[in-house]
Amino acid sequence: MTDKTRIELLNINHLGKTWAADAAMYAAMKGAILALLPDGKPGLTVAQIQARVPALLPQDLYPGGAKAGWWVKAVQLDLEARSIIRREKVSPLRLHKA
Repeated sequence: MTDKTRIELLNINHLGKTWAADAAMYAAMKGAILALLPDGKPGLTVAQIQARVPALLPQDLYPGGAKAGWWVKAVQLDLEARSIIRREKVSPLRLHKA
């Protein structure tokens, strides 16, 4: 991808396929998620991440946490596909750094 304002998102559930997304929003969400996640088990649930992440996001990109829920999931799946974070197969799903 040559456009520096876009990034290719991966998805652990659809390996080999990519989706274009806003690079600045991705970078902000990635930083927030990685700041929240512990290095190991038991990790955090997606609900816990979604509840905590808005406080770590820049207001110019995510005013009042707008669209944060969608971006949490999109970036979570991308980071899993890149082996940066890992999921524990428990219910509810828990995530931690790989």
